[in-house]
Amino acid sequence: MKVIAIIPARYASTRFPGKALCDIAGKTMIQRVYEKVQKSAICDQVIVATDDDRIEQEVIRFGGTVVRTRNDHESGTDRIIEAFEKLKIECDVVLNIQGDEPFLDPNQINELASCFQDPNAQIATLVRPAESKEEINNPNCVKIVKTKQNYALYFSRSTIPFHRDQNNELSKQLIYIHTGVYGFRSKILNQIGKLEPTVLEMSERLEQLRWLENDFRIKLAISNYRSFGIDSPEDLEEALNQIVKNPDKN
Repeated sequence: MKVIAIIPARYASTRFPGKALCDIAGKTMIQRVYEKVQKSAICDQVIVATDDDRIEQEVIRFGGTVVRTRNDHESGTDRIIEAFEKLKIECDVVLNIQGDEPFLDPNQINELASCFQDPNAQIATLVRPAESKEEINNPNCVKIVKTKQNYALYFSRSTIPFHRDQNNELSKQLIYIHTGVYGFRSKILNQIGKLEPTVLEMSERLEQLRWLENDFRIKLAISNYRSFGIDSPEDLEEALNQIVKNPDKN
């Protein structure tokens, strides 16, 4: 199975413009993400997809591969679809690794790719067990309900499943939190790019619901690794603290 990883990275950001180029202990965030993906044993090639000259030049500076894309994409998925079409690379699986995840563990990338050992998997993503009531109740932490075979049933910003009787056995069921990295069989990327927004997607503001509503199967890997994205200057402060605490790991 040939796997490539594409990292979508744009300069514009509502809460943190230019975050892809922010310095994290001597390296830009986009370089840290790129290097983490390269450490995965599964990826045959790693590419950054960007619409910005500054990010393009930074990737070239540290020796990475970069492709330019349009600046009007609504999502990172749309950006990787354009990049994949431009690159014309023959592969089986395309991974979408967000450019604001400098603490992603390379093992998470391997876990994501392993989903495609299931021949019925069309799309894949990661989930992890919830760790606190705060994140269970946080609408920015997306929750997920799955089948016994680890396929997605639904994603929501609300707490799902809802436990009507908090004292019964169901209340002990783990609630899973979604980690926003994706894998796609290359042959379905073009189909996904043609889908129109759906009612559930617009309601929850979650693009993966568009795929579920159109009957694509999303395979889940349950990961025990925890990473966090950088969406604000405050998140950057926390990232710097992580580097200080675990210099060897990061």
